[in-house]
Amino acid sequence: MIYKLERWAWFGGAMLAGNAGMVNAVALRSYAHQAVTHATGTTSLLSLAAAHQEYTVLANLAIVLLSFVLGAAVGGFLIQNATLKLGRRYGAALLIESLLLAGAAVLMRSHNTLGSYLASAACGLQNAMASTYSGAVLRTTHLSGMFTDIGVLAGHGLRGLGVDWIRFRLYTMLIGSFALGGVIGSLLFDRFAADTLYFPAALIGLVAAVYTIYAHFKRRAASS
Repeated sequence: MIYKLERWAWFGGAMLAGNAGMVNAVALRSYAHQAVTHATGTTSLLSLAAAHQEYTVLANLAIVLLSFVLGAAVGGFLIQNATLKLGRRYGAALLIESLLLAGAAVLMRSHNTLGSYLASAACGLQNAMASTYSGAVLRTTHLSGMFTDIGVLAGHGLRGLGVDWIRFRLYTMLIGSFALGGVIGSLLFDRFAADTLYFPAALIGLVAAVYTIYAHFKRRAASS
C-alpha cells in the first residue's frame, strides 16, 4: 500500500515516461522501425528471426537487447540501489542518457543502425535509475506490468477488497504520459524526422542540470 508520493516523484515519473514514449515513437518511425524501450517484443522478433534463420536480423535484435542491458548496467553502477531516493547520482545518469539520445539522433539521421543501439541503451539506463519508490514498482519505459497491476486492482475492487488508489493513479499517470509522449514524438517526427530525438535529449539534459544544482545546494545546506 502506498500512503504518500512526493510531488517531485509524480512529476519525475511523468516526465521520464513521456520521454520514453517519445523516444520509442521516433525509433518505430525511423528507417529501422525498431522499438527500443522494452525487451519483450524485441525478444519475440529475435525468436522469429532465429526460427527462419535470418541471422542478420537476429544479430541486430540481439545487439538492441544487449544495448538495453548495458544501459541498465551503467544505471546500476551509478545509482547502486533500486530504490528511488533523492541524493543519489541521478544527475550523472541523466546526463549520460542525454548524450546517448543526442548520439542516436545523429546516427539515425544518416540511417546508421548504431542509432537504435544508443537509443536502446539510453532507455535501459533510464529504466534502471528508479525501480521502486514507496513500495510501487516504477518502470518508465514499458507498460505491461502496470497494465497488469491496474487489472489486479480493478479485480480487487470488484471483489470488495481494498484498492490502492494512489498506486492506481500513479500507474494510470505513467501510462498516459508514455502514450502522450508517443503522440508528441510522432507529430514532431513528421516535421523533424530523426532530429526529433534532440528534444528528449535536451529535456533529459535540462533535468540533469537542474538536479545536479539542487543536489549541490542540498549537500551544502546539510553540511552547514
